[in-house]
Amino acid sequence: MTTDLTRRSAAEMASLLSTREVSAVELTQAHLDRTDAVDALVHSYLHVDHEGALAQARAVDQRRAAGDDLHPLAGVPIAVKDILTTKGLPTTCGSRILEGWVPPYDATVVTRLREAGMPILGKTNLDEFAMGSSTEHSAYGPSRNPWDLERIPGGSGGGSSSVIASFQAPLAIGTDTGGSIRQPAAVTGTVGTKPTYGSVSRYGLVALASSLDQAGPCARTVLDTALLHAVIAGHDQLDSTSIDAPVPAVVEAALRADVSGMTVGVIRQLTGEGYQAGVQTRFDEAVALLVERGAKVVEVDCPNFDYALAAYYLILPSEASSNLAKFDAMRYGLRVPPAEVDDPSAEQVMAASRDAGFGDEVKRRIILGTYALSSGYYDAYYGQAQKVRRLIADDFSRAFASADVLLSPTAPTTAFRLGEKLDDPMAMYRGDVATIPANLAGVPGMSLPSGLSDEDGLPTGIQILAPATQDDRLYAVGAALEAALLERWGAPLLTRAPDLSQGAVT
Repeated sequence: MTTDLTRRSAAEMASLLSTREVSAVELTQAHLDRTDAVDALVHSYLHVDHEGALAQARAVDQRRAAGDDLHPLAGVPIAVKDILTTKGLPTTCGSRILEGWVPPYDATVVTRLREAGMPILGKTNLDEFAMGSSTEHSAYGPSRNPWDLERIPGGSGGGSSSVIASFQAPLAIGTDTGGSIRQPAAVTGTVGTKPTYGSVSRYGLVALASSLDQAGPCARTVLDTALLHAVIAGHDQLDSTSIDAPVPAVVEAALRADVSGMTVGVIRQLTGEGYQAGVQTRFDEAVALLVERGAKVVEVDCPNFDYALAAYYLILPSEASSNLAKFDAMRYGLRVPPAEVDDPSAEQVMAASRDAGFGDEVKRRIILGTYALSSGYYDAYYGQAQKVRRLIADDFSRAFASADVLLSPTAPTTAFRLGEKLDDPMAMYRGDVATIPANLAGVPGMSLPSGLSDEDGLPTGIQILAPATQDDRLYAVGAALEAALLERWGAPLLTRAPDLSQGAVT
């Protein structure tokens, strides 16, 4: 039953726990055993907390035996992206500059997971400080896609997507600055949601770009994603950008799974030219299934989306150059003495440490952001990008006046091969073209599997976008589409993924 356990949905696991057909310790141990068996191939984790996870699971079993009132997900294990602080567990952000750092406090998201009684299995791999679209920019080596171990699992949260797709965890926490939850979900055949900006606390989320970053849930089904969303969302006084508003009824929407009478808008700028044929075909089929379920489809025009990529890659580096200035080797983290200097100054130690601690992609974006914010260039670059951001938000407002949700492919292509785009940053950046607008405007978005591409047999994803604070619409549409697709496929998409126990990295 151990192997079977890891392939259940989180909702099914919660049911087994509540009826005591399985204990939290058994469930947690099953996932730890799976990790021991396959993570050497996939490299989803940067740190696995065997003892801590089992201790948390034992505590849940003791409380359940005592008759305590437990959260529905109590005992269901989870993995956390290594950009959220975890008390007593390393938090590296995928960077050498934080190697070995153990935070003295938990991020609010982590606090809420612990309060719900969810054992934390470990910390997942990511592009350094979440800068990347492939997880190849991790200082600790890339994660791999369980569908094809020579392909990327997306980024920056490739660890969180691959840990789910390889059945090492039923749930994971990711973060999404320009698509880092949704794009990995698309290329691994999983589900991921970027909630409305400010609806999930950013306290303890190591900042990349403060006006864009958002933590969110990753899972294998829409309902599981909704269950996790409900755990982590809600106002937090520790986060000045936190929205003081009720959490949308995401679980109820997922259970309702109804699109009858809804209008869905297909974004003209995010389909067609530039999208892999297999991705476009599966997208068109998914839209047709929504029509069969009672939705009306319209095309919407968002002309300023054409400038989203350029605006994003000015705003993000600018904020990153500011946020990463605190990693100075003075208080914590890596400290490297400069070579051949007997009595170095603080500035020399700082320069040597940042040079050794940051990877090429982080350095590239710091330089770009510092330039964009410099005297004489601020208005020409950063200021103009913020104006474009406003225009993109206006495009969303007009589009949502005629449609309840908006649709597009999540990513232009399926997973590309490891190393294929490392020497071409612009090609890598273009992979985020469909996901970036949501971050610039702060609206919520979800990616769920839309099928396998005919060209390469790899997963494709469809993106659903909703107005700010209307995250429940994502789950109503996503669950309806998921049900229609499951009827067509006859089984979950991940059942077609290769058996990793038979695989090997060459």
